[in-house]
Amino acid sequence: MKIMKFGGTSVGRPERMHQVKDLITLDNEKKIVVLSALSGTTNALVAIGESLSSGKKEEAKEKIQSLHEHYIQFHQDLLSTEAGKAKALQIINEHFEFLNIILKISFNEAINKDILAQGELLSTKLFYTLLQEDEVPAVFLPALEFMCIDENDEPNLGRIGEKLKAILASYPNETVFITQGYICKNHLNEVDNLKRGGSDYTASLIGSVLSASVVEIWTDIDGMHNNDPRVVDQTRPIAQLSFDEAAELAYFGAKILHPASIWPAQSHNVPVKLLNTMEPSAQGTTITGEGEGSVGVKAIAAKDGITAIKIKSSRMLLAHGFLRKVFEIFEKYKTSIDMITTSEVAISLTLDDITHLKEITAELQKLGKVEVDHYLSIICIVGNSIMEEKQVLNKIIDSVEEFPLRMVSYGGSKHNVSLLVDGKHKNQALQCLNNGLFDFK
Repeated sequence: MKIMKFGGTSVGRPERMHQVKDLITLDNEKKIVVLSALSGTTNALVAIGESLSSGKKEEAKEKIQSLHEHYIQFHQDLLSTEAGKAKALQIINEHFEFLNIILKISFNEAINKDILAQGELLSTKLFYTLLQEDEVPAVFLPALEFMCIDENDEPNLGRIGEKLKAILASYPNETVFITQGYICKNHLNEVDNLKRGGSDYTASLIGSVLSASVVEIWTDIDGMHNNDPRVVDQTRPIAQLSFDEAAELAYFGAKILHPASIWPAQSHNVPVKLLNTMEPSAQGTTITGEGEGSVGVKAIAAKDGITAIKIKSSRMLLAHGFLRKVFEIFEKYKTSIDMITTSEVAISLTLDDITHLKEITAELQKLGKVEVDHYLSIICIVGNSIMEEKQVLNKIIDSVEEFPLRMVSYGGSKHNVSLLVDGKHKNQALQCLNNGLFDFK
């Protein structure tokens, strides 16, 4: 069995949803098809929730109406028979009736998660209606019947596998199953989600518990590129990556793949392929347990919105337990650290989540003088054992010599060198690294 996940842009237009239908019927291999919400829908639902949380019900009502009109037009262009259109219209009206009912009740976080779930529910039901209209045999597989997280918001792999295998056993002769990405049930049996980008995560989790032959992530890009094609001239897709390399790139800014989606597939050694819905014949990127090719730099990614914190204390010198006290503060507020460097009298570290920055800073000030800098970027250079290539660090530093480096992380991973720069220098630094590290002649 293989898992095929299609992102919002892959199903965001009626003609693209037809392309997805064609792609899933190219072979007879048993498959689970995971769909995201139509592009733009999740953002619209987030905006509706924000309006409701602010008490702006009329504003929320207008946003619901605008999104409803979009789906009315979408289903008319998607389906060709009157029966298919009538069924799709009924589905759409039911979901928007739910959204309008929410306008009349008290808003809370549980209701907000119900709102966010509507995107994936709509996309899968409309796609399933298309399959029925075209007489493509398929089973509708509600993710809320098997996808679940525990009290720590972590996927409960044992229960997911047990429930999913039991459902699939009821359909031994069926080959196509349609389910939702992103959404799940929590430990209270309430509708919840795997956070933004979670459809990749859903596909990887399903692939893991079923030991799938492959997890295919279909987007609108020809695989993972060696640099950000939105800001850098002359980039190219990477044919092969290891799980470790892909995880580093995803975490540090490569948008094509959600960072959390690597470990489930890696834990069961399930290959992951990044493919292009609009150009299915393109090679894309294959991620496996072993990278391909010689030692050297493969790709560069960048992560924006980074905040740096420096804690300086003369008491740190030879002070047993000082680092533990620092880390305990971040653990208390469930805030992850990206980069860290130390000296005898100071620690510098970076965050991408500043939700609790005020509280963290207040507690750190008990340990020493604290300095905070915002609007920075981490640039991550990834490759196959690049620390073993003696000249790689020299090439990196030479490429960005005109930019002041705030931090350098080298040695934490044999696959990764990370640089911290001012955000205003990021795009130019990416281009300079592209020119210095890759041969495009």
